[in-house]
Amino acid sequence: MDLVKASKRIAYALRHRPDSIGITLAPDGWVPVDDLLTGLARTGTPLSRTDLEDVVENNDKRRFVIDGDRIRAQQGHSVDVDLGLIPIAPPSALYHGTARQNLDSIFIEGLVRAGRHHVHLSGDVQTAVKVGARHGAPVVLCVDTASMLAEGLHFYRSENGVWLTDHVPARHLTVFRGALN
Repeated sequence: MDLVKASKRIAYALRHRPDSIGITLAPDGWVPVDDLLTGLARTGTPLSRTDLEDVVENNDKRRFVIDGDRIRAQQGHSVDVDLGLIPIAPPSALYHGTARQNLDSIFIEGLVRAGRHHVHLSGDVQTAVKVGARHGAPVVLCVDTASMLAEGLHFYRSENGVWLTDHVPARHLTVFRGALN
């Protein structure tokens, strides 16, 4: 069983298209584990409960959480779910990794959700580099969280440590000039 492929399929179903495997998410994003496994098997990705637990436990991004007999994605949804996130004060700076070709639009529009519920930010430069590298030569942007908080903008932190916000206006962004390694 290719657990990376299975993880991507699960992420797609739980974050974007639950209907692609015939499941329905609860309003808070949870779905019974048995429903997920049945839907995956029906659509060509058969997994045992043990395989699923391996995917959840060994996913380096900790994208999913199992609570008893239910599972959900931690964040990154494009479907309507309420994760019950509560605003929390972030560190003084957060980071966002992107590719150089995105900078012109980012410095006009800021960081936008692009069909997801939130903009994803990291608390460390290394994670932002990894995210940015998926799209080409990475560029890390530094988010001035203090100025955003002063404007009344909110931050949330998912259970797996990803920082979330609705939008980062361009005026709160600078290119990180430190070492990217």
